[in-house]
Amino acid sequence: MSTLRLNLPTILTLSRIVLIPVFVTIVYRHPFLGAIVFGVAAITDFLDGYFARRSGQITKFGIILDPLADKFLVISALVVLVDMERLSAWMAIVIIVREFLVTGLRVVALAKDIVIPAEMGGKLKTTAQITAVLCLILMGSILDNLPLDLYDIGITFIWIALVLSVVSGVQYTVSFWKRLR
Repeated sequence: MSTLRLNLPTILTLSRIVLIPVFVTIVYRHPFLGAIVFGVAAITDFLDGYFARRSGQITKFGIILDPLADKFLVISALVVLVDMERLSAWMAIVIIVREFLVTGLRVVALAKDIVIPAEMGGKLKTTAQITAVLCLILMGSILDNLPLDLYDIGITFIWIALVLSVVSGVQYTVSFWKRLR
């Protein structure tokens, strides 16, 4: 496993980071376009891991950068949603604290050559977060004519993400301490 290699998975991960300021700049004036940018960035999260595993291009750099890129994207979206008054600050804070905790544990573990892989709870949490963010961004946009209440759907998914954040955060912490022994 090499440390730094510019390959397709790494380029996809870096593109996710580059899309964050684009998302933040666009979303306030054009929520629909902001949702598209966020959605494209979220898709790169799936694609970079898929291509890294499929091609055997897993690097330490990618192991560190991928979750950081995910956290930057989600935290940016949560801050935007709080600023847009579509999400309570306390909910965003709980999720953000969990993100820092888990990322910190993973970096410490990696420094000791221990890889803590993503668990199903974390993957479900990410899916719930992405769904919530998209719904909460799109409410009040051109999709407002749909017979769905995007706000209620978004808040339901953010609650699911909040519960999964706490549960998966505890799982990562337990896994970290077990592997550290």
